[in-house]
Amino acid sequence: MISFLSGKGRNKRAQVQRRRAMRRRTNAIKNLFSNKLMHQMSYTDWRNKVRSKYGGPQGAFLSTASMLSLHLPLGERLLREHKFDLRGAKRILDVGSGAGQIAQNLLKYADTDAEITCFDLSPEMLGRARVRMKSDRPMFVVTDLTHLPFEDESFDCVTCGYVLEHVPDTEAGLAELSRVMVPGGRMLLLATEDSLAGGWTSHLWCCQTYNRRELRQMCHRLGLVWKQELWFTRLHKILKFGGICVEIEKKV
Repeated sequence: MISFLSGKGRNKRAQVQRRRAMRRRTNAIKNLFSNKLMHQMSYTDWRNKVRSKYGGPQGAFLSTASMLSLHLPLGERLLREHKFDLRGAKRILDVGSGAGQIAQNLLKYADTDAEITCFDLSPEMLGRARVRMKSDRPMFVVTDLTHLPFEDESFDCVTCGYVLEHVPDTEAGLAELSRVMVPGGRMLLLATEDSLAGGWTSHLWCCQTYNRRELRQMCHRLGLVWKQELWFTRLHKILKFGGICVEIEKKV
């Protein structure tokens, strides 16, 4: 059969085929390594499982694990060097504060008059955060990401570090974050990516993994625009390593 496609048409078809092949490889990785348990349980049972895991010994080890994986010092660098700029933010929400890994850096690098609210599903984790930060400045709230007790447009800045992937309905969690953000508000989102390392993480910490392109599209549907992709170091960027780390802005 004689092909009447132009060179431009052939290139476009080849690009489409490459994207399809990439999606197939990504889905294969996700199906092979991602933790599927959250989608096989009721939301209530899953929430109780996550709360129990983080309220117990594994949760107590979380801050140490963050240090050993270098996520703690590298995450601090993003704020210290203003790659994600906290200056000017006056109402900051830290999502799933855990043992205060991000919140402790909010105390260091946010404006001194900024109000900081920390929430987590696990009261035990918030107790560890209080001990870790030794500060009366943050407000601590025990709540669920999908049912936040805050009014619309309550915060001009959100930090969400490796929390969203614990919610079976990702879009519902993102929609709640969008709801409580003011138009023009910014979010630092870190999430576990579809990869070998991400798959291992998903089993260890009871979470799912994300395809970068699909997560970006989901955010856009909710009016959350990816302003810039961030990387811990130049090497992380070259190797596409370290998971998803982005600055997001809510549409005005």
